[in-house]
Amino acid sequence: MSTPTLDRLTADLTAAMKARDADRTSVLRQVIGEVRAETRTGSVQRELTEDEVLGVLAREVKKRRESAQIYAAANAPERAATETAEADAIETYLPPRLSDDELAALVTAVVADLGASTMRDMGAVMKEATSRAGLAADGKKLSTLVRAALA
Repeated sequence: MSTPTLDRLTADLTAAMKARDADRTSVLRQVIGEVRAETRTGSVQRELTEDEVLGVLAREVKKRRESAQIYAAANAPERAATETAEADAIETYLPPRLSDDELAALVTAVVADLGASTMRDMGAVMKEATSRAGLAADGKKLSTLVRAALA
């Protein structure tokens, strides 16, 4: 079970442990644990592809961002800051996000390629835009841009 990202996570965990960086060690252990748990989903243990590992990391970032919002709304700023810091640490392992301009250009291209013109085409446009952007796009931003393009 070895992908470049998982190898990097493991190496960074070792470095964080040697540096006695408890916060980073904790985050990396959690993420590596989630990746390993993903290999055991289903009836048979399997190898994960690089994209699947990145998908697990993206899911973990999303979880922590949502938790930070909940903590902030519940007037627990220290816990919100912790969750945000963890999300930022995990996000460094993900590919860079597309800028708003790049995302808008992608949506425009997909709408033109598919000949989409109404909100009924949103599903097809989202599916194609998501596959083209991969993990480099935020789903909420993408959805907002697609809605605006089809409105």
